Amino acid sequence: MPTEKYKPYESIAYDKTPVQVKVRPGVRERLKTVDNWRNKLRQYIDRLIEEESGS
Repeated sequence: MPTEKYKPYESIAYDKTPVQVKVRPGVRERLKTVDNWRNKLRQYIDRLIEEESGS
């Protein structure tokens, strides 16, 4: 049985096109040391969009 690579957030499938951001040297490696960094970053992006849109 294949292993699950990712779990959709709240039963919503992720967009097939990733968002890519250039970061300063060393950030990528440090980010990977944070537990559950992908989900935390997704949640932060959602909050940022909500705050900026005034919703």
